[in-house]
Amino acid sequence: MKLKTRICKRSSLKTSESTQERGTIQSPSYPLSCVDWSSNEEIYFVSDDHQIYKWSDVSRDSVEVAKLPDDFIPTDMHWLLLGGRSSGGGKGSDTLLICSNDGRFIILNKSARVERSISGHTAAISSGRWSPDGAGLLTAAEDGVVKIWSRSGMLRSTVIQSDEAIRCARWAPSSTAIAFCQGGHISIKPLAANSKLIRWRAHDGLVLSLSWSGQSNIIASGGEDFRFKIWDAQGANLYTSAAEEYAITSVAFNPEKDYLLVGTFNMLKLCHSTGWSYSSARFTAPSVGSFYTLSWSTDGTQVACGTSTGQLIVAYAVEQQLISRNLKATSTGRKCIALQDIANGSKDVLEFPQRVINFALGYGHLVVATTHQLHIYNEKYINTPIIIDGRNDARVIEVGKKYFMVLDAASIWVYTYTGRLHLNPRYPGSQAQLPLLNWRSISLGLDVLAIRDNSETSLVHLFDLIPGASRQYEPQSLRAKQQLAEIAACRAGSPDDQFIAFIDINRELYISETRNLNGAGTAERLANASDEIHKIGTQLTAIKWASETNILVGVHDSCYSVWYCPGEGAADPTIIALTTITLDTAEFGKHVAIDSFEDAVITFRCAGALLPVNVNIYCEVLHRALQEGQWQQALKICRLAQHTSLWATLAAVATRKHQLQLSEEAYSAALQIDKVSYLQHLKTLAPSSAEQMAENSLMLGRLLEAETILLHNRKYGQAVALSLRMHSWKRALEIALKHQADQPDMYLVQRVLEERQRYLKALQRDEWDALYLSHVVKDDNASE
Repeated sequence: MKLKTRICKRSSLKTSESTQERGTIQSPSYPLSCVDWSSNEEIYFVSDDHQIYKWSDVSRDSVEVAKLPDDFIPTDMHWLLLGGRSSGGGKGSDTLLICSNDGRFIILNKSARVERSISGHTAAISSGRWSPDGAGLLTAAEDGVVKIWSRSGMLRSTVIQSDEAIRCARWAPSSTAIAFCQGGHISIKPLAANSKLIRWRAHDGLVLSLSWSGQSNIIASGGEDFRFKIWDAQGANLYTSAAEEYAITSVAFNPEKDYLLVGTFNMLKLCHSTGWSYSSARFTAPSVGSFYTLSWSTDGTQVACGTSTGQLIVAYAVEQQLISRNLKATSTGRKCIALQDIANGSKDVLEFPQRVINFALGYGHLVVATTHQLHIYNEKYINTPIIIDGRNDARVIEVGKKYFMVLDAASIWVYTYTGRLHLNPRYPGSQAQLPLLNWRSISLGLDVLAIRDNSETSLVHLFDLIPGASRQYEPQSLRAKQQLAEIAACRAGSPDDQFIAFIDINRELYISETRNLNGAGTAERLANASDEIHKIGTQLTAIKWASETNILVGVHDSCYSVWYCPGEGAADPTIIALTTITLDTAEFGKHVAIDSFEDAVITFRCAGALLPVNVNIYCEVLHRALQEGQWQQALKICRLAQHTSLWATLAAVATRKHQLQLSEEAYSAALQIDKVSYLQHLKTLAPSSAEQMAENSLMLGRLLEAETILLHNRKYGQAVALSLRMHSWKRALEIALKHQADQPDMYLVQRVLEERQRYLKALQRDEWDALYLSHVVKDDNASE
């Protein structure tokens, strides 16, 4: 991938003629430090000549919009696009903030009329930025003060007061903290009350620029020591570049993709967000000087740059490449994609009437999003694409086996590959959260769509994609114990065996089923969610499901793990231990990412290189046989390979599907003697009875599932006995009280109280549980 650049005209011919008629010569040598996009086709820029210009991508020309006062020297500019992320925004609703070197800032409306002019600082304002949620703005100045203002320009608070000048300041993506740099130090100030300032030495010289990624929540900085560095939100260094020839004057993360753009003298460098470089664009003739400001368009496809010589430069990335099995798609221009079939050597060049915003490849289909359309290509019918109109600025496209999902400026859409709209999911607050959603917080599975709630990041909404399912419009909710960093729904399997894996902010990996096992309401399900979520890994940075099987791969700091049976075996730590393989990645290098997991091949990406690794092919074939219910074939595969992980996978799946004979042989081969004994006990129970099915679920560690089976079949006595066996005293009493009237001859409550007394007597303790104390008092009153 590389950067394609072009130098834009500073002013239109008409403006140049009029300035010459007035006897003035417009100097192009004013440094251009204020550049921002007002839409995906229009750039506003202003320099020391006090003229606000608008450059249009359609006309490829600049026109003068307004003139600033002669004593107002601009230092920073930022658009607040309230009308949405789509091209043009809302009429009259967008607002422009311009700061000056005398401590003033002005707020202008879409028609460039000044609405507020405020003197906020005693020295030059170095940074003025609207918050990502649009609720307010910050100003940071060389007087060492950072202030937060309301959208109308009313002072809310003074966050920082110091004697050292502030060179640059940026909002956190969540609008809950501010990062700023002073000298060679970077500081993060959370806005919560009584929160501590985080400060660290970042560069040997001055820190000249900052950028905070909304995709990865990491911070990039550039300094006078000729290096750019990447930090996490706690100040830990993730990457340090080699020394460039000149100081790093600007850095900017892409708002939609994992790109970082770095500007220095006469050079732009396009990097991955982890630091390694894609390509560099050098400017020798003409010399453009240092890049003072970088501003990505809201769709993340173009970047506008202002330089020290006053040049406006627009750049966009080309040669973006996606590979899926035998297909390779490469963007060769703004409106052109080359699709190559590696198997038969054919190559097709696809041209589009509008600019390509995004594209995704997988499962034999290529989905391309332009500014206002979606194009769906089938690998067998390349010349006849299906076109969907009205989809503006598609930010995320994810392809699945049956459907593909698009997140655009208006909503989330799930389509079939025939172009039919299958689902438009909505949940409370979904419209307000749309700008904050990204590929880490939304995942398309085989028959489920998972969306992390951005206002409550420990909550996941699950939409069923099976036609006619009630959960298509009333999502099921799943609540984790911690805030979630990334979610991933499995992409294969059967409709009854669907799982979702997620990494929380502590980098721990959990897995849960996406089906509502107990049929309970949302409130009861959320209360019991901890029983259905199982921890299977720690210190994970990224995860990905296989395209055709329920095999999961995850990357740690210095190794990667493959879970061959993460779903069915999640509740049993023994099964997880037997079916998990961890391998060292020291030879790969640092910052390993998962590029794809197609069939049995995992492709890692490290420092730009693609590193393919095979998983156990026997396990891949075993999973496919189990998906189709070919039990004897699965048994032959295990007997042929004779590997413990295969036997454990077969045992877990067979137990789940009540294939007791197979699971007994599999557990025996895996040397799980205790489980073999338990299975022999299960065989003494009536085949396919509620008791046998409940005991089977209990063997897999699924207590909630076992209890649900018994209650659903009106086996209340056995359900109470199950809770007593697990020493779940509160739950046993709840079931007994709830169902005593249904079976009065069983004396459920009395049985629970007797067991409780026997338990207390063995411990030689008095009753301490408030729930049981009330029943003890009642019994005493009754006896009197």
